[in-house]
Amino acid sequence: MPDELPLVLLSSAGAVIALMMAAWIVSVVIKDASIVDIIWGAGFVLVAWVAFFTGDGYDGRKWLITLLASAWGLRLSTYLYIRNHGKGEDYRYQAMRRHWGPRFPIISLFTVFGLQGVLMFVISMPLQVAQLSGMPDSLTWIDYLGAAVFVIGLAFEAVGDFQLARFKADPANAGKVMDRGLWRYTRHPNYFGDAVLWWGLFLIAAARPANLVVIFSPIIMTVLLTRVSGVPLLEKSLTKRREGYDDYIARTSGFIPRPPRRLRE
Repeated sequence: MPDELPLVLLSSAGAVIALMMAAWIVSVVIKDASIVDIIWGAGFVLVAWVAFFTGDGYDGRKWLITLLASAWGLRLSTYLYIRNHGKGEDYRYQAMRRHWGPRFPIISLFTVFGLQGVLMFVISMPLQVAQLSGMPDSLTWIDYLGAAVFVIGLAFEAVGDFQLARFKADPANAGKVMDRGLWRYTRHPNYFGDAVLWWGLFLIAAARPANLVVIFSPIIMTVLLTRVSGVPLLEKSLTKRREGYDDYIARTSGFIPRPPRRLRE
């Protein structure tokens, strides 16, 4: 690995620690741990730019991956801020607060902000290592493929979020299942898009074959979205709160988009 690897890793880790500590302090003051969700995307933007200024790789690739990561992270954080503003703390953190009582602030430092900080640092590895080497010293077909995959993923995520927000804004849809637009083909177009775009960022980093080692990044993100904190938690809640959601599950793909199934009468 290039000589600047330790500097990039240490600088990125320091930036993540500082961000999460600051966010935790704010959460204690306002008594709302939900802000960790809002800063999730912005944290990757921070890491990308720290790596940009500390790495000494090929400028074209550095600009490409940093600008793409910034577009994703800033869009996500802005969307979540607008969606959550004025709605109070998310039910997941409320449940944790009730469970831990007065100890929740210190517990949340490690189980909420610390854990997400570690995940942020690990998952952001493509954003870090892509900025290290000057070789290849031009954008390759792998870079362009990665950018194309990223754009497809970002489109699924952004369009899915927009369609869902517009659906929820109509009072006539209260309590109904969103099964229109992209949501007709996958129950989670936003999560699918999130996973896909990280595979795109990984491909850009993999333009330098030595960086194939960071394939754990998109794998972790995909597993988190499909098996841990994304789809499972949301579907458990929606099945209880949305009439007809079981039928929606029966006819619609859970992740990868495909035409809906025809249910037997």
